Amino acid sequence: MATKSTIKKTTIKFSENGHSNNGVEAKRLEVLKTYKIYIGGQFPRTESGRFYVATNSKGDNLANVCLSSRKDFREAVVAARGAFGGWSGRAAFNRGQILYRIAEMLEGRKAQFIDELIKQDLSARDAEQEVNLAIDRLIYYSGWCDKFQQLFSSVNPVASSHFNFSVPEPTGVVSVIAPQNTSLIGLISVIAPIIAGGNTCIVLASASKPLCSVTFAEVLATSDLPGGVVNILTGKISELAPYFSDHMDVNAVVFCEADNELKKLIQEKATQNIKRVFQYDKTNWLADDGQSPYFIMDLQEIKTTWHPIENIGGGKSAY
Repeated sequence: MATKSTIKKTTIKFSENGHSNNGVEAKRLEVLKTYKIYIGGQFPRTESGRFYVATNSKGDNLANVCLSSRKDFREAVVAARGAFGGWSGRAAFNRGQILYRIAEMLEGRKAQFIDELIKQDLSARDAEQEVNLAIDRLIYYSGWCDKFQQLFSSVNPVASSHFNFSVPEPTGVVSVIAPQNTSLIGLISVIAPIIAGGNTCIVLASASKPLCSVTFAEVLATSDLPGGVVNILTGKISELAPYFSDHMDVNAVVFCEADNELKKLIQEKATQNIKRVFQYDKTNWLADDGQSPYFIMDLQEIKTTWHPIENIGGGKSAY
């Protein structure tokens, strides 16, 4: 005769929605945001599939960040070159409007940027100060968009019967290795004068403080800035610096670090197509010297035009 088996109750504790059965709340694992790169107005993942985990000085994991590759950079150059004609051809006043719109969008997301800066080791006071300065810097350059040409252009005296004009024009596609010791203000301080002057750019953001760079890309994507004018990559300087300086469709390089070996490498590789190289390694982006119309002019070419005219100055008066 079969005996009736007894079912024993399990002693395993199950957790539902972060709460255990005994009423003690279990520690929830935070879902880290994946910060993608920004190319041509889109947010793709790096084609290499690589990433790293950004941390702060306390060792807290902050986000998953893309490790960009050479192919990502090449695609960003294609996007920047495609956007250059339309952006440089816009009225200077319209470029100023768009930079002002970027400042408006950044103002609306101040709380998020302050929170990210605090996570990246800034105090609440310093974080708010940096975000406010970043907004003000965008407005500063928006005001210069339709004024620097008047200040830096000229009518040149010549001996022949001509008007001779010299006017600034944008250089083209600019690759930028942004300051690595700041997350937001350094990034905006190098991008704003580049696009104010009608150039397009590919920017390698801070590797140690990357959060604000991709969040700023979200601001750009929701402003009136055309896709491809600004492209933001994250990754290692040591890996990407050679490509930033030797690509044949890049017209100028901006380097903001004090690494003498990388300076030499960039200068050597830039000679392949006579790129202009600018080094801003001693600039304090939090001070007044972190903004100037001369930063716009660094990435302008001077075009001189001769226009024939009737020589009436030496003519005799007669009726």
